[in-house]
Amino acid sequence: MAKVVKISRRSIKLAAELLRNGEIVIFPTETVYGLGASVFNPEAVAKIFEVKRRPRFDPLIIHIAAVDDMPRLCQRVGERAEKLAAKFWPGPLTLILPKKETVPDIVTAGLPNVAVRMPAHPVALSLIQEAGTPIAAPSANLFGRLSPTAIKHIPAQLKNRVALILDAGKTPIGVESTVLSLVGKDIVLLRPGGLPIEDIEKIVGKVKLPKFLPAKPNSPGQLPQHYSPRTPLKIINRNINIDRKQKIGLLSLTPPSFSEAYAKIAVLSTKGDLREAAANLFECLHELDQAGLDIIYAEPVPKIGLGRAIMDRLERAAQNGANSKIE
Repeated sequence: MAKVVKISRRSIKLAAELLRNGEIVIFPTETVYGLGASVFNPEAVAKIFEVKRRPRFDPLIIHIAAVDDMPRLCQRVGERAEKLAAKFWPGPLTLILPKKETVPDIVTAGLPNVAVRMPAHPVALSLIQEAGTPIAAPSANLFGRLSPTAIKHIPAQLKNRVALILDAGKTPIGVESTVLSLVGKDIVLLRPGGLPIEDIEKIVGKVKLPKFLPAKPNSPGQLPQHYSPRTPLKIINRNINIDRKQKIGLLSLTPPSFSEAYAKIAVLSTKGDLREAAANLFECLHELDQAGLDIIYAEPVPKIGLGRAIMDRLERAAQNGANSKIE
């Protein structure tokens, strides 16, 4: 099993050296833990797909430490990207832009565009700077499963196959970055995430919402079933009749008034705060998934602010159940 180390100048230098030598490491961002490799090393990037069991058609996000790194990766940046980067970077926002030929095709799944972001975590930024290279990194989980917001969430299959794990405790935002496409005339939301769309629209105007998901993703996190616990999950309303023959868990935004029918309850926020709820989402889902339940019921949250990202994750996770929603 890979060595898990606390954050220090020495451990960051060691992780950076491993990246330069073609190894893969697990490191924290403000959203979730990432499984990283040097972006300009195709063999190292291939290890990510192998270890994570990720299909090669699903592109990766590239993490940078400075806006000045964008011309290394993108054919053009443009005024819209510059405005968004100036306002929201470092932060949980990924921009899709036309890629430079120097970016290996394995990183972008052969697509002509590249996904770039600057994480708002001091460890991630220090690691990128120390390594001297942008880092390609998806979440440090097995493909399609729950994302890790703490080291304990990372499966043993990954821990056994990486060179080093940097442990910085719980990640503060808890859901992956918001992904925007800037390759066409419209600004298109490809994945809701840790930056609310309402904040983005204050800077660049209307953001278009896609009407359907593509058969093959043109951005990370676009597959219809994703972020799934192993336990089946269904989205319900609070008035559903409970089948008491089953061992049922409940994921609730706030403490429920009726709890006797549930074997285990996980509350996202005692105050109903969507920012706190997003930060606790994967932690709560991991907790429920490890409780030996027959099924997890999840109550919907309002699709405003970070609630949009929460519901995106729940709706994808629900695809592993027989029905995605019970009315």
